[in-house]
Amino acid sequence: MTLEEDDSTWLIELESALLDGCTPCEINLITKGKRIPENLRPDVWLVCLNCQEMGNQLLLFDEVFDLPNQNELRDDVKKFVQKLDNDDDEKLSVISDIESIITFYCKSKSHNYASNNGWIEILFPLLSLKLPRGDTYNLFEKVIKLYIPNGCVSNGVPFHILRLIIQYHDPELCSFLDTKRITPEQYCMPWLRSLFSGTCSLEVVLFMWDLYFQRSDPFFIFFLCLIMIINAREQLLQMKNEDKATIIKVLSGMPRDLEANDISDFCSLAHYYSLKTPVSFREDVIDVLYSNSGVEINSKLYSQALCLPVAVHELIETATVDVADADTVKFFLVDCRPAEQYNAGHLSTAFHLDCNLMLQEPNSFNTAVQGLLNAQQQALAAGSLAAGEHLCFVSSGRTEEDSYAHMVVASFLKKNTKHVSMLDGGFVAIHDYFGPHMTDCLEDHNTNMCLVCAPNNNNNGNKPAENRPRDNAPAIQLFSKLSSAMKAKSQEVKGKLIEYIVNPTSQANNGDWHVSANDRKEQRYRNVPPVFSINDEDEDSYSDNRRDVSNNDNLDEMVDIKNFLQGPNIVNNFTCQEVLSNGYMFDSHLVVTETHLIILREIPNKKGVAKVLSRRPLSTIVKITAKKRHPELITFKYGVPDGDNLLIKDMDRFLIPNAAVATKIVSNQIVSQLDNKLQ
Repeated sequence: MTLEEDDSTWLIELESALLDGCTPCEINLITKGKRIPENLRPDVWLVCLNCQEMGNQLLLFDEVFDLPNQNELRDDVKKFVQKLDNDDDEKLSVISDIESIITFYCKSKSHNYASNNGWIEILFPLLSLKLPRGDTYNLFEKVIKLYIPNGCVSNGVPFHILRLIIQYHDPELCSFLDTKRITPEQYCMPWLRSLFSGTCSLEVVLFMWDLYFQRSDPFFIFFLCLIMIINAREQLLQMKNEDKATIIKVLSGMPRDLEANDISDFCSLAHYYSLKTPVSFREDVIDVLYSNSGVEINSKLYSQALCLPVAVHELIETATVDVADADTVKFFLVDCRPAEQYNAGHLSTAFHLDCNLMLQEPNSFNTAVQGLLNAQQQALAAGSLAAGEHLCFVSSGRTEEDSYAHMVVASFLKKNTKHVSMLDGGFVAIHDYFGPHMTDCLEDHNTNMCLVCAPNNNNNGNKPAENRPRDNAPAIQLFSKLSSAMKAKSQEVKGKLIEYIVNPTSQANNGDWHVSANDRKEQRYRNVPPVFSINDEDEDSYSDNRRDVSNNDNLDEMVDIKNFLQGPNIVNNFTCQEVLSNGYMFDSHLVVTETHLIILREIPNKKGVAKVLSRRPLSTIVKITAKKRHPELITFKYGVPDGDNLLIKDMDRFLIPNAAVATKIVSNQIVSQLDNKLQ
C-alpha cells in the first residue's frame, strides 16, 4: 500500500466514525496526531467539545447591545479585525459575529467583558470554521468553560502552578527567572487566556487545537507552556546580563516563531512531560482550575509551596507498580524525619536522610546526600521496587520538624536537582492512609514511640490519627506483601549506605545560655523569662514576605560589603545564612554596631555587594534563642515587655558557624547600652 492510499484510508475511517457518532478518544486513535483536513475539522471539534446536541442558543438573544462597557468591546473588536487580511465585507461580518456572541455570552452567563481577556482571540479560529453562528457560539462557550483556567489574573493561581511545574522539570531555569524576578504571569497571560490563539498564526492554532481537543485534557495547556519555555532555555540562560523587560519580551514573543510543521513535535514533547509529572498534583489542580463551584481559590497554597506536592495515594500505589512501566512516575522515597521518628516506623522502600544532619553535621549531611544519590542509581540499575528517578521527600507532617525538612528540600533545589517533590501531609498522611493496617505495612512500627500514635511523647498536642476504614484494600495488600518482601532487598541496598548515612546523637546542652549573672539587669525585663537561652520549644511563626528579595521591587539600599564592615561604630560582624520559615537559606552578614543589629544579604551574581535588609535597634531585642540540638541556629526576637510577659513583634533566624561568640557579643552590647542609659 502506498503512502497516499494509507492517507486516504484514515480519512475515510474518520469520516465514517463521525457519521457513526464517535468519541474524542476514537478520533485520536484514528488521526494519530495528524492534521485534520478543513472539511472535517468543524465536525471533529463539535464532537470533541460535545456540542452536537446543544441547539441554537442565540435564538434567545434579544439583539440589544447594552453592556456597561459595550463601546469598549466594540472598539476592541474593530481593532482586532482591522489586523486581519479579510476583505471589507468579511470584516464587517466578523465584527458583527464577534460582538453578538460575546454580548450574548456576558448577558446569559452574568459575566463582564474585559479587554485582553482572550475572548476575541478565541473566537477568531472558531469563526474560520464557517459554521452557523449558533454552532460557533456553542464552541466558544465550551472552550471557555472547559479549557480556560480560572484565575488568569495578576498573581493568579494558574501562574503559581506553572512555576511549580517549571521548577519540577527545570529548576535551573526556574531559579534564573526567579532571580530576575520574572513570574509566568508577566509573559504567558495571553497564552492561557486564549490557548495561544492570541500569539500564534491561525494555521498553527488550528493544528494545535486539533490535537488539544482530541485529548480532552484541559491541563495540557500547562505542558504546552512548559515546552515553550524549556525550548528556549539555552537562549534565556545566556541573557543573564539582560534586563528584566528584555527577557520578558523574548519570552512573550516565543509562540510567534511556531510553524505548523512544529506542532506535532511540540505536542508530543508536551505529552512526554505530562507523563513525567505526578498524576495526583494534576488531578488536584484540575479541580481548582476548572471548577464551576465559584469558590474563591486560596492562591497562598500554591504561591508559598516550596515544591510540587504529591498525594499519599499516588506515592503508595506507584511503589507497587512494576518499574518496567515507563509511563508511570516512579518515586525514590527520601524520609527526612529525625532518626528517632524514622526508627519508630517507616515505609520499607524509604531511605533515611536525617534532617538534623544538615545543621549538626554538614559534612556528614553532604556525604549522606551523595550516598542517597548513589543508592538511587543502584536501585534503578537493579530494577528494585524502591527505584525511581523522581525524588519525593517525606517530612513528619508536624510543624516543628517540617521547617528542617524544608531546609533539606531547599538544599536539593538550590543544587538544581530535577523532579523534587514533597509528600503532602508527610508521614502523618502515610500513617492515616494505612489506618488499622499500619503495623503490617510499616517497617519497625512502634506504637509507643510513634509520634502519630502517641503524640504526647513530644508534648506536641496533636491528636492521634483515627484508624478510619479506607477503600485502599488492593494497595494495602500489595504493600503489606511488599513490606516483607522488600526487607532482604532493602537491607542489601542499605548495607551499601552504612558508610554514608550517619545519624550522630550529639549530647544536648542542658544548661541555659544567659548573659553572665553579674551583667543581667532584672529591672530591665521585670521578672520576664530569661532573655538569652537555649530551648527546644517551637518558635513563633512569622512572615518572610518582607525578606523576599524576589517579591520586592522597591529601591533597596545596596552596599559594598568590605567598605561597609570597615565603617565607624562597627563592633563586630559574622558571616552567616539567614533561614526563612520555608527552609530557604541566603548568604548573609550579621553586623553588630554600638546601637544596632544590621542584616546584610549578599546579592547573587554581584560579588561583594549586599542588600541592607534591616537595621534593628539593640533595645528591641527581647529574646535570643537556640535549639539544644542545633546550637548554631539562632533566633533573634524583637518586641517589648508587656507586664510580666513579652510582646514579640518580629524575629530573624540565622545559621551562624560561630554562634556562641556572636550571641555573647550581641548580648554584651545590649547590656553595655543599657548600662549607659542607667548611668
